[in-house]
Order: sequence, then C-alpha cells, then structure tokens
Amino acid sequence: MNIVNPATDEVITTVRSDNQQSIELKISKARAGQKKWTLVPLEERIAILRRFAGLLQEHVQSCAEILSSEVGKPLQQAKNEVNGACARIEWLTANATSAYSEEWMVASGATREKIAYEPLGVICNISAWNYPYLVGTNVFVPALLAGNAVIYKPSELATLTGLEIEKYMHEAGVPSDVFQCAVGAKEVGELLLDADLDGYFFTGSYKTGKYIYERVSKKMKPCGLELGGKDPLYVTDDISDISSVAANTADGAFYNNGQSCCAVERIYVHEKVYDAYIAEFVKEVKSYKIGNPAAEGIYIGALTRKEQPAFLAAQVKDALSKGATLLCGGKPISGAGNYFEPTVLVDVTHEMDVMKEESFGPIIGIMKVKVDAEAVALMNDSQYGLTAAVFGLDETRAAEIQRQLNAGTVYWNCCDRVSAALPWSGRNHSGFGSTLSRVGLRVFTQPKAYHLRS
Repeated sequence: MNIVNPATDEVITTVRSDNQQSIELKISKARAGQKKWTLVPLEERIAILRRFAGLLQEHVQSCAEILSSEVGKPLQQAKNEVNGACARIEWLTANATSAYSEEWMVASGATREKIAYEPLGVICNISAWNYPYLVGTNVFVPALLAGNAVIYKPSELATLTGLEIEKYMHEAGVPSDVFQCAVGAKEVGELLLDADLDGYFFTGSYKTGKYIYERVSKKMKPCGLELGGKDPLYVTDDISDISSVAANTADGAFYNNGQSCCAVERIYVHEKVYDAYIAEFVKEVKSYKIGNPAAEGIYIGALTRKEQPAFLAAQVKDALSKGATLLCGGKPISGAGNYFEPTVLVDVTHEMDVMKEESFGPIIGIMKVKVDAEAVALMNDSQYGLTAAVFGLDETRAAEIQRQLNAGTVYWNCCDRVSAALPWSGRNHSGFGSTLSRVGLRVFTQPKAYHLRS
C-alpha cells in the first residue's frame, strides 16, 4: 500500500497490508495477551500509559513531521495535536483509579453490595485520519487502562502515524500482543468487522459509522460511534469586540483545514452586527497563509483526501446556483497536492448543501438572522448533533439558547475544542456513546454487581 503525501502527490513509502491470516493471528495473540494484561495492577498500567505519553513528548518533532507528511496538516498544528494527546493522557491516567475502583453501595449489614468494573476483552478501534493522536487517545488509552487488549486500525491515510503509536506503546511497556496495529484500507476493516471481538469503536463519517453499526449489531457487542457534525455557531447582537469574535470563529471553522468533526460548519449572525462581522471575518480569512504544510507559518495546508477539493467545489457550485454570494475563495488551487482556497459564502439558505451536508474542508456559509428564536430553529435544523456554539456577552441569554440546542456539546464564547474532563458524545447522525471524562473511561468496562450475605 502506497503512502502518499497529499501536499506533493509524492509516494512517501510503501507498507505491507494485513490479510486474513495475519489478522486472525493478531486477534489470537490479543486473546492470550489480554488475560495476562488484566492481571497487571492498575497502578502499573497507569505508569505504562504515562511512559507512552512521555515518549510522544520526547519525540514530538518526529511524530509531528510524520503526521504532517501523510495527512497534510501544517507542522505546528501537528505538534499541537501530539502535545494535546499527551495532556489528554495525563487526565485519563490521573482519573483511572477512581473510575475503575470497586464501589461499595452498601458496605455493612447482613447483605453488602458493591459494583466492580471488568474489561470488555479484546476491542477493535477503527480510527480516523484527521486527528489520529487525539481521537485514538480517546479510545485506546482508556481501553488499555481498563484492562482490555486493542486491535487498532488507523486510517489508511494515517498509517505511518499508527505505526509510530504502536512502536511507542510497546517501548513504554504495553505488551506487543496487547496493542497491535492492523494495517490496510477497507478490506482490512471488513476482516475486523467479521471477527469475533468484544467491542467496536469507530471515529469517522456518518455513512461509514452507520455501515459498521449495521454490520456488528447482530453480535450484541458494545459499539461506540464518534461521527461527524454540521456544527452551528450563533453570533448575538451584543458582542463588543467584533474583530476578536470574527478571528476566533474563523479559526473554529478553518483550523486543520476545517477537517474536524467539531469544526464550525455554519454560522448565523444577528442582523445588527452582521455587516461589521462579515467584513472582519473575510479580512481574517484572507490573511491565512496557504502552502506546503512543512513550511514556516502555514495555516492552511493540503486536504488529506484527494477527492475532497472536487467535493468542495461541488458545494460551492450548488450554493451559487441557488443564490449564494461568494466573498472569497471558491475553487481548488492548481498544481500538485490537494489544496482548496479558504471559502466564505453569504446569502446562503438551508436549501444549499453547504448548510446541510458535512463539508470537512475550508469552506463556510454565513446567514443573517433577526432574533434568537430564528437562530435556534436554524441551528437545530440538522440531522447532526455534535457541537453548537453561542458568542455573546450575556451568559444568561446564551444559557437559554444552549438549553434549546440538540447537541452533545455546547460552547459559550469558544468553539472547536475538546476537554478530557467532559464527555464527548453525539446525537442523531453524529453518533452515540461517549468517550472522555469518567463516563468515557467506563465505556470500556462491563459492570458486575455483587450481593454478599454473611
């Protein structure tokens, strides 16, 4: 399988994909390894995962360079991702003991009662290419802490990063049979879906997530789906520093080339500040430096998927044909690599694909609204329900808007962020189940109830 640099179209290297025989062998090893791993004291598992984070930190430059080369992420943003994963691991390891310790519900008397949290067994983690360190950490770190073995399939677009993760896991002390990387594209994913595993956890698109859920549902095994979004943001009329709000919200839309499930994908602005906001927003977007992600100061690098520039161009064409106005960008950048101009569309409606279907690229539609109720109705007019943001000075007003939003995460005066302390979960086509927080730590366990009578 060729690994291609999306910024240059050059082949970086070639790797050998797994096949049915190698996948079966890896699962067999994982079964045996998990039985031993679950007997390792939790304190030791915590120490090993902390060593893993330390190794990532020690090799942040090389990890970032590999990540940048195969997904097109600007080098500084790649470093930010590795550092963010290390911080996330710190929280998960610091809270693992309280999450996985036995809980006495009735500690005395004739009949005592307690809850124990046991591992699922061997889980399959089919991961994503846009933030492989971060979205991977959400799954394989708590899974390992809980005593599971992990068959980790990185996206074929982030294979080299997946192999780096495997290397440092083993170097940190995770047994080689307890964390194993499954290398390959769709065919390898199908082999894992066919296998008898104890849980399936996927990060990616709604279409693929729905397919995975349908394929594994008959097994009656846990399935977690962290899927996409069409994340809305509302700017109220009481904002004071319009320039700052425009810069922050543009970053929420265009960071990582907009290739984030929680990136801002549609914006609604109160009519009283609309014109001033649009002027500042476009000014900010036009300042972004575009180019090879390895170069200094680049903010917009290459899109990871070769098909994406044409997909985005089709969204622009659809919007313009239905009355939208293009303020900047709007087309692929010619030459080698998968580049697309940062694009801002106004005069948009919900009849346009750019306001309905996940874009996953450097493109945004901005719509004028008259009142908060109109903004809420439009924000909820979606099959997705991952995140939603409100920018404004009045927290009480923002809280009332947030209360009405059908999303797993809501923001006030911030966006496009994830905290390890809070559950990460979607609604509707954005998936189900949770990662992160104490809720997410326990996702990779099965509770056992004890009734103990003297």
